[in-house]
Amino acid sequence: MAVGIFDSGLGGLTVLEAVTKRLPDVHFVYYGDNAHAPYGVRDADDVYNLTKAAVEYLWLHGCDLVILACNTASAAALRRMQEAGVPPGKRVLGVFVPLIEALTERQWGDNSPPREVAVKHVALFATPATVASRAFQRELAFRAIGVDVEAQACGGVVDAIEDGDMILAEALVRSHVDALKRKMPRPEAAILGCTHYPLMQQVFQDALGPEVQVYSQANLVAESLADYLARRPDMLGSGQEDAFLTTGDPRRVSDRATQFLRRQITFRSAG
Repeated sequence: MAVGIFDSGLGGLTVLEAVTKRLPDVHFVYYGDNAHAPYGVRDADDVYNLTKAAVEYLWLHGCDLVILACNTASAAALRRMQEAGVPPGKRVLGVFVPLIEALTERQWGDNSPPREVAVKHVALFATPATVASRAFQRELAFRAIGVDVEAQACGGVVDAIEDGDMILAEALVRSHVDALKRKMPRPEAAILGCTHYPLMQQVFQDALGPEVQVYSQANLVAESLADYLARRPDMLGSGQEDAFLTTGDPRRVSDRATQFLRRQITFRSAG
């Protein structure tokens, strides 16, 4: 097949759009676990088991390289999967690595001691599960010193986006930004730590103000994947067409995906 992109639902489509534009000759298989979405309210073991099952499905069906286009899965499952052992010839990568690289201006493999970075006050907007994992703060602390991270769990936003209720999603985003600002009145940068959130990026930016640099993952992931595949062309796969798979209702998921991307997307059942 091709390169696999996994998400708990539809948020990973923001990553798919970016990598497709950056790598137009690469074919992708998108797998949405819509039947179990959202992941952001599940406990770590549940997220791990669901993510592991999905990644193994993609490996079994020929996607040697799988991108976890889901921050909750990346935070709760990626390190655990890698420590448990990845089969020979297979790879699984997460989405917040490129974000950490951009924020700290150093490569992931750079194991030199933590150092000062330009941004000192960072707002993190993410799902409750990602916030609870503290994975972002842990990885950032390995690479940077003196950075104050204030995390805001954005309950309800993913559900509203998945349901297509963008009015509710916007109201929730503004409420969560207000809550963050009560804890950190003047953030210098904001991390959109969920791949659903780029769909609301302008709302986040408007609520935060023009002086706050908003980091969104999709384009950073696309550049990182392009670099990885340039170094590891053997992970490309031999697939000649794109595919969209879901554990949910294919018709409903197709309608929502078409609405998000403003182009026809047809999912089929991941049977």
